[in-house]
Amino acid sequence: MISESSSFVKGVVLGGAFCVVVTLLGHIKVGHGTKARHHEHHHIQAPNKEDVLNLSEGERMELSKSIRVYCIVLVKPKDLGHWAAVKETWSKHCDKVEFYSSENVKVFESVALNTNDMWVMMRKAYKITYERYKDEFNWFFLAYPTTFAIIENLKYFLLKKDPSQPFYIGHTMKSGDLEYVDGEGGIVLSIESLRRLSRVLEDSDKCPEQGGMLWKLDEDKQLAICLKYTGVFAENAEDSEGKDVFNTKSVGALIKEAMSTHPQQVVDGCCSDMAITFSGLAPNHMHVMMYGVYRLRPYGHTYNDALVFLPPTG
Repeated sequence: MISESSSFVKGVVLGGAFCVVVTLLGHIKVGHGTKARHHEHHHIQAPNKEDVLNLSEGERMELSKSIRVYCIVLVKPKDLGHWAAVKETWSKHCDKVEFYSSENVKVFESVALNTNDMWVMMRKAYKITYERYKDEFNWFFLAYPTTFAIIENLKYFLLKKDPSQPFYIGHTMKSGDLEYVDGEGGIVLSIESLRRLSRVLEDSDKCPEQGGMLWKLDEDKQLAICLKYTGVFAENAEDSEGKDVFNTKSVGALIKEAMSTHPQQVVDGCCSDMAITFSGLAPNHMHVMMYGVYRLRPYGHTYNDALVFLPPTG
């Protein structure tokens, strides 16, 4: 993971080249942006190379096995194309993934939530997740079907984070006085944050399912308000150089922006080498990203990462 970081971003850029062509035609959805903003939230960073190299081989082995990520993907029947793409690509690298759908869809195995309201879907998904998996996983990653995630990079980012602490991580945004994690880039909760959330979900005054001002807000903002009552606050995730790792735009859109703002340094101006998510991808772009991230390798090069995170068997 460490020595491969530069190759990773090259692979992503090459794999994303096709996405750029489509982007230039205006077909890729653009999110909220990834540039640094003036927020009051905490900024937490991934470990640097020395942090990992100083660990013993036994410690590395133990760490690589101890970080287990459960993935929640919120979907609706209209998302079938994206649903299939996520199922066939990055989600296979989660330790376990489940799709939570607004209604029962026979084509896919999913957890039917029987509602079209995204906030109610999110609430129910988190509640079910806690009840079923609180003793099995220590990190919980929620994503939309237009998001592509590199789970190994997520695990590396979480390497030295304590899941018994109330971590609520992603790409932070600000709405008035509210700091929240933008759902487009994915949302990460530690088991402690999920435990606190499960409690406040039962309090209709602090965290109502509907009614009042909360009903008018997007689900990621409503989640932030409920978590705030439990003492859990949004934290912006960055690499060791201070670059965002949860992206609310596609790699194609980010490359296009870098071509305009940093024409001499497109890669450095585009994205972090240790990026965890990209958003706004069409189904075919998911497969292109899969090729760039996991399959494309220059012949003759070897990689000696200090840590190896293996996906489930099969």
